[in-house]
Amino acid sequence: MTRSPRFGCRPYFKLPKPGMMPAAVAAAWNVPDLCAAYKWPAAMPGGGIIAIVELGGGWVQSDMDSFFQSLGQPTPSITDVSVDGTQNTPNQSNADIEVALDIQVAGASYYAATGQAATIRMYWSQDIASAVAKAAADGCSVCSISWGADEANWGRSAAEQMEATAQSATAGGMAVFAASGDNDSSDGGPTPANVDCPSSCPHVIGCGGTHKTAASETVWNDNPGQTNGEGTGGGYSTIFPVQSFQIGAPPAPANAPYGKGRMVPDVSADADPNTGYNIFVHGAPAVVGGTSAVAPLYAGLFAAFGTRLGFVAPALWQHQTSFHDITVGSNGFYSARVGPDPCSGIGSPLGDRIATWLATPA
Repeated sequence: MTRSPRFGCRPYFKLPKPGMMPAAVAAAWNVPDLCAAYKWPAAMPGGGIIAIVELGGGWVQSDMDSFFQSLGQPTPSITDVSVDGTQNTPNQSNADIEVALDIQVAGASYYAATGQAATIRMYWSQDIASAVAKAAADGCSVCSISWGADEANWGRSAAEQMEATAQSATAGGMAVFAASGDNDSSDGGPTPANVDCPSSCPHVIGCGGTHKTAASETVWNDNPGQTNGEGTGGGYSTIFPVQSFQIGAPPAPANAPYGKGRMVPDVSADADPNTGYNIFVHGAPAVVGGTSAVAPLYAGLFAAFGTRLGFVAPALWQHQTSFHDITVGSNGFYSARVGPDPCSGIGSPLGDRIATWLATPA
């Protein structure tokens, strides 16, 4: 019997709309080229183990080999870990697209920074928190989560338990990244402004989305003027309070009847499917976007740094010049601005700058 993920969590990937396919294919990024555009460092020491949480779908070796061979990279070492009986079950479903995106982006990102094949552990579960706890117990260096749901779906008790798990994981040295959602400021919820959990947890690095071309980068929103279209999630938590480490984060609008707590996201990177990622799934090339690509992109980079970073979010906020400030666009209810904002956080990565203060020398 097929089980449903807890709290209605869903994968955060998006495909280009059929009418946009030729343009999207032309504008799509190969992961190494996107890493170069984000100034990824080279020859990092590596050695980090990447945990990826999946609540459904599956992967097949032939897709992985085809993708990495197309880039001239070695295929990562990929190990499946069942947390609660959930298994790697490729079945031609949309969840397979999420799984392929996560593995391929994380692995190619890591290789771009190290020149080494990544070591990836896939944690299969119907509950994100239990998968994160298992990955931390197994000594993984970073964890990428591309599934989530509106805080209201979780409820306060479950969200606080997720945060306690993330806090314990980071205390043990594992950095945790999570997609901020793909449905603009509403996050698919009942009001124009909601945030997604687990990205809203203070000990999780929330990953928002942009529209990136070779010439510019703006907030991802394919339905301008709407709060419930396709675009980056972001806003203010109704469960977790304002976080002091988020230096310069603007407060929530005083007259807004929505959340006023922790701002989401912390960081951002390309997520628009119309400037999406070239991947390989179900035996064929595909272009995929979504904030679910952003979490593994960062996870691959941070696993390359040669040290277990744990709760690294405060350090990121202390080094905002290591990120490109996104100042144009909105996600519906909120707009970008100079400095941090609830669409793009502190911005997209300047990998070489991050490496200057975060990486352990080889």
